Amino acid sequence: MPDEDQRPPERARRLPRAVRERQILDAAVRVFSRHGYHAASMDEISDVAGVSKPMIYTYLGSKEDLFGKSIQREATRLLEAIQAGVQPDLPPDMQLWHGLRSFYRFVAEYRESWTVLHRQALTVGGAFAAEITAMRGRAIELVAALVVSAGTRKGLGDAAEFSGAGLAAALVGAAESLADWALDHPEISDSVLASWLMNLVWLGFNDLIEGEVWKPSE
Repeated sequence: MPDEDQRPPERARRLPRAVRERQILDAAVRVFSRHGYHAASMDEISDVAGVSKPMIYTYLGSKEDLFGKSIQREATRLLEAIQAGVQPDLPPDMQLWHGLRSFYRFVAEYRESWTVLHRQALTVGGAFAAEITAMRGRAIELVAALVVSAGTRKGLGDAAEFSGAGLAAALVGAAESLADWALDHPEISDSVLASWLMNLVWLGFNDLIEGEVWKPSE
């Protein structure tokens, strides 16, 4: 068995394509999260990944392609984490609470992913921002379905259907803002963050579902 010092360096080893692509994307997310799209260099991504720049171009394309694929992968991972947390056998409010916990757990564990998705991609705009808009749309649909489900249980399906998408959009926006705040407060657990948002937003949903609505005074 060759001595460890005599083994070929990581960038020279042959790895399955899927493993190599994951290695490159992991490095790209790290570098993009530090510097943003425009300031990030392919040289640094190459160094962090332990592969040559020509290999990056061969496997994943240009810097623009690499950024786009990084966004797509992280957006998919985030939505899968949320969906995995939503337990369909539970009442709508508990489904949402578990989904929010999964969301905040993801943000805490994958800070670089969240930075690329919520800050860098939106800053660059264009097709990159459109990817985030699509991700947010899927999240809104998921929350809206829970709102409608809760309203249907109360016999207010039409009213819940009418307000569900707008209320879900408000909740998703609040969840994202709280996630940004939580990055600077890592001592706050995902359970507490999810409970805060449920107390702030879901109680309002429940009032609507019960037909109790606020109206401006004359």
